[in-house]
Amino acid sequence: MRLRTTSTQRTYRYVRLALIGATVLLALSVGIEIAGGDPLPSISSAYYTPAGPVFVGALSAIALALLALSGRSLEQALLDVAAVLALAIAYLPTAVAGPGSGCPGATACVPDAVMPTVVNNAVAVASVVLLGVIAALILARVQGTTSRGVTLTAATVAGLVVAGAVWAGVSPTSFFVIAHEAAAVGFFLLIAAVAALAAWRPHPRSSHGRGVRLAYGAVAAAIVLTLAVLVAALLAGVDTAAVPVILWGEAVAVGLFAVFWLVQTIELWNEVDPTLGP
Repeated sequence: MRLRTTSTQRTYRYVRLALIGATVLLALSVGIEIAGGDPLPSISSAYYTPAGPVFVGALSAIALALLALSGRSLEQALLDVAAVLALAIAYLPTAVAGPGSGCPGATACVPDAVMPTVVNNAVAVASVVLLGVIAALILARVQGTTSRGVTLTAATVAGLVVAGAVWAGVSPTSFFVIAHEAAAVGFFLLIAAVAALAAWRPHPRSSHGRGVRLAYGAVAAAIVLTLAVLVAALLAGVDTAAVPVILWGEAVAVGLFAVFWLVQTIELWNEVDPTLGP
């Protein structure tokens, strides 16, 4: 028997499944690199390895999928900002240090060898994001969907891009050392916020009840706890070379991201118009 579905329903299913698929792709690529004997200090450092193209590609796919989940809810606004941060994570690599890194002494940096690529990609992505903000505002006006929320989201995204550009221009050294980590922390905090909202304010047409809300709440709490443990470990001076705490912390956070979208996909699988948030 053939099940009837709407094109909107199928699109939302595929977008959510694509988010899970891109996350699995990233995990497999990094896992293959580690299994091959490359002791990565973090998932982000995969940028400098043969897993680099998948790292950038998977995060780019995640960003596009987050943007494709249309809606005017608070959850969607948070995910729009998260999408921009995902692009920053992808195209602004984490700083590296140590022998063979190309950085002087024990100082962390983005090596000069890759800096032209980083600058090229960052300028291109920032330009596209700003053009996207302009296009989104024009479309909202044409479609009659302009609202304070839409305007605030657009202003937040544009503000992040402009602030990043100013930071890079004024203090490029600190920007390239800190920007990737700042974007990563911001991204996961936004995902935690979306999960918390889903737990606190369930979808009005969801038929899955308390179990789904508990799952969302657990994901939100676990992400915040994971980030707190990472910060505490770094402040405590844990030897990340001996104990890859950043690698495992990032792995847990990425896994929780996939769990969130798996639960969301199951919850809204049969929704005819599965918009995000109430």
